[in-house]
Amino acid sequence: MSGLPFAIIAAASNQADPFYIWKVASMEAKVIIAILFVFSIAVWFVMVTKVISMHRARKLNRYFGAEFTAQKNVLEMFDRKLEVSGCPLYAVYQAGCVQLDARLRGPSGERAQQNISLKNMEHIKRAIENVVAKESLKLESGLILLAIAVSGAPFLGLLGTVWGVMNTFAGIAQEGSATMAAMAPGVSAALVTTVAGLLVAIPSMFGYNWLVHNLRAFTVELDNFAQELISKMESEFLKDD
Repeated sequence: MSGLPFAIIAAASNQADPFYIWKVASMEAKVIIAILFVFSIAVWFVMVTKVISMHRARKLNRYFGAEFTAQKNVLEMFDRKLEVSGCPLYAVYQAGCVQLDARLRGPSGERAQQNISLKNMEHIKRAIENVVAKESLKLESGLILLAIAVSGAPFLGLLGTVWGVMNTFAGIAQEGSATMAAMAPGVSAALVTTVAGLLVAIPSMFGYNWLVHNLRAFTVELDNFAQELISKMESEFLKDD
């Protein structure tokens, strides 16, 4: 049995064509490889789309942050009806300003009041916090697929390998000949499923860790902005008791 790896390498070098490996693979291995292939496409799609969306969100956040810092009062951009579609910070700002504006307007629809009560401020805070939570969940959407790929793909590949090796040894037992030439093709084809599983899991692991790190930074940025927005609203409009 010590010469088995060398026999496998020899068989692979003689017929290294992937189509040959696919041809000698069992039906179970083919099904698992097909599942992993589809899984790989989905994983790469999620990673690419998340990287693009995060790059766009970061760019829009910088633009909106500069505008927010430059304004003289907290409702200036809201009154100018400035829109930054797709910007997480803008979504938080818009939600807070809508709530604040509604409580400053009188029965006639005009902005008659100059101050709001502490109770109204608490309602505005909760509205802002809800939007922060929704934007965080929106940024994290799709990561569950990467987590499943990291943990599940290697085991799925291992299942195909064990199944393929089991079938190979079962076939050899039925034929009664345990030659290397008979074993190597089946074993090499079975090992391909483990390779396929690792090819799905390894990029998913790096992509998942990178995205989680950046999403945490985005979440902290959202929380900090929400606190800054609430602080400015309180300093400008909260009625002193």
